[in-house]
Amino acid sequence: MVLLVDETVNRWLTRLGEGEVARAQEIALFRRLVFACLATLVVVPSALTLVFTPALALPVGAALVISFFLLAVAALFALPRHAVVSAVVPQPEDIAFEACPGLSLILDPQGQVMKTGGRDRDAFPVGLSEASGLPLAECVHVSDRIGLVQALDALRQGAASAVVDIRIERPLSAAGRQFLPVRLDMTAIRDGEGQFVHAFAQARDMSEEEDLRAEAVARVAEARSAHEAKSRFLAAVSHELRTPLNAILGFSDVLAGEYFGRLENDRQREYVGLIRQSGAHLLSVVNTMLDMSKIEAGRYELIAEPFALAEAMEACRAMLDLSAREKGITLASRASRGLGEVIADRRAVQQILINLASNAIKFTEAGGAVSIDAVLAGDDVVISVSDTGIGIAAEKLEFIGQPFMQVENAYTRSYEGTGLGLSLVKGLVALHGGRFSIASRAGEGTVVTVSLPADGSGIGSKLDKIREEKVEFPPRLSKARLTSQKTFMMDEQDFIDGRAEAKIA
Repeated sequence: MVLLVDETVNRWLTRLGEGEVARAQEIALFRRLVFACLATLVVVPSALTLVFTPALALPVGAALVISFFLLAVAALFALPRHAVVSAVVPQPEDIAFEACPGLSLILDPQGQVMKTGGRDRDAFPVGLSEASGLPLAECVHVSDRIGLVQALDALRQGAASAVVDIRIERPLSAAGRQFLPVRLDMTAIRDGEGQFVHAFAQARDMSEEEDLRAEAVARVAEARSAHEAKSRFLAAVSHELRTPLNAILGFSDVLAGEYFGRLENDRQREYVGLIRQSGAHLLSVVNTMLDMSKIEAGRYELIAEPFALAEAMEACRAMLDLSAREKGITLASRASRGLGEVIADRRAVQQILINLASNAIKFTEAGGAVSIDAVLAGDDVVISVSDTGIGIAAEKLEFIGQPFMQVENAYTRSYEGTGLGLSLVKGLVALHGGRFSIASRAGEGTVVTVSLPADGSGIGSKLDKIREEKVEFPPRLSKARLTSQKTFMMDEQDFIDGRAEAKIA
């Protein structure tokens, strides 16, 4: 009996489309209802015989039991059946559509919005997030509609995807009417025959990117303004300082030479010498700053020529020998045999040697030694300047070579200089396509090593870049005018009277 009831109910529920779990629960419930009904078929007619005749009580009782059974079945299964049928199970594609970042849109080939969704839908203006049934172009800023139409046309022409930046109008607020920058990434959806049927569009809020872009533009404009201000400052330095220095040094030379009469005492001669020495030092600083500016601007032109490096080293040693002997320092230059000639800018190489040797002398105490060495290593010539001076602390080595960087604290340092010497050396070495390195130990000494291509091969690409014609603002002095100015100005090396202080930057 139980099997018969279960099989009958199972066939009925299968036809109604019930699942396995729901079917098992309902079969058990239906089974209890059937057995309860069978029990009442005996009890109810028996109870009615007390009131009616048996001929009337039996059919009336059976009719009542069957009626209540049918009502119970309807009550138990009608409402759950309606809930199950009306429930819609989300499809995977719908879940993915709603989970996409930003705002998701489905467009027809004409650009009309068919469906909206997306994870960040509420962050977009209502005019776009609730635009179902409207043309997307009506939600876009007027000036951006052409770009949107062109992107849709590209999809119709066969493109797989298209990206367009648009602006969406925000609701009017106290801050005024504004537009939300949006990047719309559209992908074409085609049928089996390749016909364009829909476009899936993903809208992303670009407000943060727009703010960063505006900040970057402002920073670039600020940097350009600062660069122009620096150019104007250096032009003023060139004119306002070098021109008076030319007169100071020239007239101090006239006084020191006593061409218009002898000075009365040695004190006057000492003061004239100090004026000339200070002027030469200041001119050296100004020239170093101008050279650094030209290197940074790519305007420092190298003139490559073959010359004997050993002669340049000996000239540097002779120039600084008096300064070294006055401090009690041994200065030596040594070049390996067979070094021969190198191809480089002679003036720049001498500038490198003088700056490195001057710094070595400046930071070496009496009784120490400074050595300038050069060897040929493969295709490179390696120049090293070593000293037994105060050295450099390990934590400051990484900052050496930056403009205006000093080894000592700015308030307690006991050595002169602007901190531009090594920075200029690094710039000149880079223009030659060479390498710069420094090794030092505090209290033991420093070794600066410079490697340059011996055949001048590292200069070619630099010169090509430097010689490119550029339009700049503010205008720089023309090359002819700079040449004419140089003819009336004495070079810094012409003012050196044997003292290294005139060359220390």
